[in-house]
Amino acid sequence: MFRGDAHKFYIKLKKTYERSHSFNKIEAIREVTEIQHFYLTIDSDTLEKILYRMIKEKNGSGIIPIFVSTGPWLLFLFSEQLQKFIFSNGILPWGVVFVLSYIVILTMSVILHFREKAWASFHIAIIKDILESKN
Repeated sequence: MFRGDAHKFYIKLKKTYERSHSFNKIEAIREVTEIQHFYLTIDSDTLEKILYRMIKEKNGSGIIPIFVSTGPWLLFLFSEQLQKFIFSNGILPWGVVFVLSYIVILTMSVILHFREKAWASFHIAIIKDILESKN
């Protein structure tokens, strides 16, 4: 059930193989091929600079990890004031809306952050392979 995208991709590959279809019909394979062909058209010097930028993007802390780590502390710092504001005078529904909104935004931000890191790693691997084959 919780095997992730890699296993889903494996299942898709296996089904394609069992049906004797070409792997090139799989959208993910076509996407990789398209990206490879694009990077192959770029000279090595420029490709190295693109690689450096991709590494920067992958390793950059960005706003999302800062949000994840400082958000709870900020809320804790103002917890008494927040409790008075949100839960006083019978406005409990706003407290529930606030908490649910925060949790949803936090969850989506973390997912987005790791997806961006995964895409950066994907491009880095392709660029490194191309640079190695050109040298």
